[in-house]
Order: sequence, then structure tokens, then C-alpha cells
Amino acid sequence: MSKFVTSERLPFRAGAIAWQLAQTFWVGGLWLLHFVVLPALGRIGLAPMLVEEVAATLRPLLVAFTGFCALLQALLLIQHAGLARLWRDARAQLLAAVLALVVVFLLVRFWMPEALYWLNFSYLLLAFCGLLLVVQPLPAKPMKGQAR
Repeated sequence: MSKFVTSERLPFRAGAIAWQLAQTFWVGGLWLLHFVVLPALGRIGLAPMLVEEVAATLRPLLVAFTGFCALLQALLLIQHAGLARLWRDARAQLLAAVLALVVVFLLVRFWMPEALYWLNFSYLLLAFCGLLLVVQPLPAKPMKGQAR
């Protein structure tokens, strides 16, 4: 037994690493696009219509990628927790909300593209759910009260 703390840590499993990577891509991407890239484009002097066109092009792509990453995370969570205990897990509930918001965003974009408030609302809810998911423990670590 070494006296260094780092040698006593359990190694991350591949599922936990995939969980973190997918979460970093979609949550970070949503926040980066909305709060960094689009304001920066407006600040450097691009025309507001051009910034809106960039947002209208990138947001649906990023939301679809969010859906893919959330599906991957849901599969990893099913593998970790099993189907029996899945819906009592806050991570599963947040992922279900994310997938529902992705479907709502894409359907509204397809059938009512002029409903910008609904698109922005569902996009920001996606970002907020992602932020709540970030503070949840990784699937590789047992939650409090959960026996392994």
C-alpha cells in the first residue's frame, strides 16, 4: 500500500470515460455556442442577420448531436444501473428530459420554424438540464445508499 492518494484510486472504467466525454461535448457545446460563439460573432461586427443565420444553422446540428450523446449516455446508464432501478435515478430522469427536449426542438423547427421563442426556450432548457447532469455523480461510482 502506497502512501500516495493517487495510487489508491480506482481506475475509471471505459463507460465512465465515455459518459464524461459525451457529456463534455454536448453540454459544453450548447453553452459555448449560445454564450460565447454567437455573442462573439455579434461583437466582432458581423451583421445581426448573419449571426442569426449562423445560429439557425448550428443550433439544430448541435441539438441533434445532443440527442445522440444523450442516447449514448442513456445506454451507458442502463448498462450500469439496469432497467429495474433506472427511473429512480436522477440521471435517467434528466436524460429523458433532454431527449424529450431534443425531439420538441427538432419538431418545432420542422413544423413551426417561425416560433423562435419555443426554439430558444427548449435550447436553454437543454443547456440547463445538461448543467444539472454535470453535477450528478458518474455512473462508475456507486451512489449513496446503493450497494454494489
